[in-house]
Amino acid sequence: MARLNLLEETRFEKLPVTVYKNSKAASLAVAARIATLIKEKQEKGEQAVLGLATGATPVQVYAELVRLHREEGLSFQNVTTFNLDEYYPMQPDSAQSYVTFMNKNLFDHIDIKRENINIPDGTLDLSDIPTYCMEYERKISELGGLDFQLLGIGRTGHIGFNEPGSAPNSGTRLVTLDDLTRRDASRDFGGKENVPTKAITMGIGTIFKAREIILMAWSPVKAEIVKKAVEGEMSSDVPATFLQLSDNVEFVLDEGAASELTRFNTPWLVKDCVWNSKTIKKAVIWLAQTVKKPILKLTEEDYNNHGMAQLATEKGPVYNINIDIFNQLQHTITGWPGGKPNADDSQRPERAVPARKNAIIFSPHPDDDVISMGGTFIRLADQGHNVHVAYQTSGNTAVWDDDVLRYIEFATDFTKSLNLGTEKLEALYNETRRFIAAKKPNQIDTEEIRTIKGLIRKGEAIAGARFAGLPDENIHFQDLPFYDRGKFSKVVSYEDDIVKTMELLQQIKPHQVFAAGDFADPHGTHKVCFDIILEALTRLSKTEEWTKDCWLWLYRGAWHEFEIHEIEMAVPLSPQEVIRKRHAIFKHQSQKDLPVFPGDDAREFWVRAEDRTSETARKYDELGLADYEAIEAFVRWKF
Repeated sequence: MARLNLLEETRFEKLPVTVYKNSKAASLAVAARIATLIKEKQEKGEQAVLGLATGATPVQVYAELVRLHREEGLSFQNVTTFNLDEYYPMQPDSAQSYVTFMNKNLFDHIDIKRENINIPDGTLDLSDIPTYCMEYERKISELGGLDFQLLGIGRTGHIGFNEPGSAPNSGTRLVTLDDLTRRDASRDFGGKENVPTKAITMGIGTIFKAREIILMAWSPVKAEIVKKAVEGEMSSDVPATFLQLSDNVEFVLDEGAASELTRFNTPWLVKDCVWNSKTIKKAVIWLAQTVKKPILKLTEEDYNNHGMAQLATEKGPVYNINIDIFNQLQHTITGWPGGKPNADDSQRPERAVPARKNAIIFSPHPDDDVISMGGTFIRLADQGHNVHVAYQTSGNTAVWDDDVLRYIEFATDFTKSLNLGTEKLEALYNETRRFIAAKKPNQIDTEEIRTIKGLIRKGEAIAGARFAGLPDENIHFQDLPFYDRGKFSKVVSYEDDIVKTMELLQQIKPHQVFAAGDFADPHGTHKVCFDIILEALTRLSKTEEWTKDCWLWLYRGAWHEFEIHEIEMAVPLSPQEVIRKRHAIFKHQSQKDLPVFPGDDAREFWVRAEDRTSETARKYDELGLADYEAIEAFVRWKF
């Protein structure tokens, strides 16, 4: 019976999928399988032939293999490896090369024979590449093929660098990289313009020949493409769908990457559900959006035709369900994000008492506050709350080099005009020009340049916060050490960041904390900043009485919004408030027009922000709620 239930749950899935709680648990399991294969081959006196991947996804697998070697004696003497791909052109000692990546994360820490390591050569002449690729294939074949192939998946659906359009029988070859792939790599190269346009990659046909294929994916960022690869029709538009042809493949996912699969996202379509308040709310909103009706117009027929007959039977009549969900949504809407004084707050998302709250908005970068919740920020200040803003990092990574020269030129001219002496400034200017002229892709700036870039963003943040109505003493620049420290080492301690955050929280004793909950941030800074806040609050909750009355609200930024069923506080904005928010965003001039790291969205940040909040308002309207110009959304985190 259990087997039948599993088959029913996974009936939309066209290949085997195993889901783990988190990426660490999944990585340990995959590393254990690789270790078992190596040991089995050792016992037989045979070579273990591994196909390896690069990128963030397999890093924890490699770390565990290194641990097994150092602490449990796992030997790699009988292992031969073939990497999937390499950028072209690419020098092997470049910081961005996959040779550097593999040495740093695995090969330099184990006893593998160097002659058994094979990584595509990014230094070849173009004319030599076809012969080289044929030789790469021949070497794999001579060893009897790949025993195990490790894969990640790109957001285009590529495996290796087999981009959309790749054939299922393709072999090792030179390919042109998709623009989205290059944008995703831009941070490693200091801008998309520095990312190579081509790569040498093992083909899909070569991958198919492996006796065991594991594709790994982590986080909600990969959820959409994972769903297409697992449940979609086979298409060259999503090369990973060709893995459906293999009997030897398994997808290994964490809960975030699996979240869009039918059995997790809309489980009522595949099995009987245990209906609780969260599931009912999500299902009813999904149904309304699917049939394009307001919630109060949903019928029993709608429920029955869309996998929700069980809900109608157990919790009906359906009109009562509709009214309950409509009321829940209505109660999320408030024009008083700090609570409405002298009002019944039993059906409101925020408390009425105290009438004037201490609130702190944590902004991972110097513009996340106004981009993500600028309207709410302004309204909290307008309604008389004691609002503070804390800019957690300097944001100095995301400033153009040209702006540094422009600001030094301004400072030089300014000091000249006032006869303040310019020798040191001119020396700094000349040194900076020389550095920038010779700067390599993704090279770390000098301390002076990082300071200037940070000051540029600090000035913009002060202007934005002042525009929102804050006095200068309520504007805090934490400049958390992890941000610059992480430029020099991937092994970073966050203890001093946590301590600084605890000290600020103790100073303000907030009733409300607003923090970035957009963990799809492609640079990871939002998640790190949130974890620091959460740890600080958790520690303080053990000794500080005020924490019992402190609520933590999450906002989201320029990448993704909360789903409607997740929203617990919806702050509507009038057309005039949208304009005020836009003007606050405009204070961040270094991020306007074309920021250094725009992500995969060509729109300016203010346009993204307005489109996102107007889209949320539109969804509320379509569900039968009031028609607002825009809505900023929040979810409460119970810590």
